[in-house]
Amino acid sequence: MLSAGVIAWIGAVFLAAGFVKGVVGMGLPTVAMGLLAVTMPPAQAAALLLIPSLVTNLWQLFIGPSFGGLCKRLWTMMAGVVLGTVTGAGLLTGAHTGIASVGLGAALVLYAILGLLKLGFTTPARHEALMSPLVGVATGLVTGATGVFVIPAVPYLQSLRLGREDLIQALGLSFTVSTAALALGLFKAGALASPTTQLAGSVLALLPALAGMFAGQALRQAMSAETFRKVFFAGLLMLGVYLVVETAL
Repeated sequence: MLSAGVIAWIGAVFLAAGFVKGVVGMGLPTVAMGLLAVTMPPAQAAALLLIPSLVTNLWQLFIGPSFGGLCKRLWTMMAGVVLGTVTGAGLLTGAHTGIASVGLGAALVLYAILGLLKLGFTTPARHEALMSPLVGVATGLVTGATGVFVIPAVPYLQSLRLGREDLIQALGLSFTVSTAALALGLFKAGALASPTTQLAGSVLALLPALAGMFAGQALRQAMSAETFRKVFFAGLLMLGVYLVVETAL
């Protein structure tokens, strides 16, 4: 039985994690896992994350203005994500996961710094047919090794010069597909046990997560495009630093 203090802490954690996701379109699992680890084992934290992560990803996916258009444009990338994740899911339980996480964090830091310095790149439309499935497979393999769905999907989506809301919706599509594919891949690899999870606690954690996400979305919509760009890359920078530091400690 959790104490009132722990329950209050869980609510505050999911409120903060939802706010981060609402502003930059990502980061809920990373923020929540890092903060919840102070008071509970990782397995218990992961059980609490189940419903908030799924629902906020689906919400982010469906509320944007271009769901059908993005699915049509990015379906080969999503197919690649599924293929790469299911193929590489067993890597998540391997001996080199820590090294992969450090490498991913370093790549995020570098990409965020380049973005803040406005040194990004653009993918021409004529190259999308070739690049999308390759990026999808690469993202899936990285997901299989680290459990994080960011590289190279986020830089690639950013390079397509999508509008702010289209980018957020495209991230929601990528994260939703990646989450489902990772669960499928881990099940296929025999890496998922079947203990009873704390679904009731996870459902309750959804409430502050959604509240935080709504607040973050309101802030994002009030931002100028330039402010959003800075906040977006700053969020990636902090995520990258977090991955490196967490693995090193």
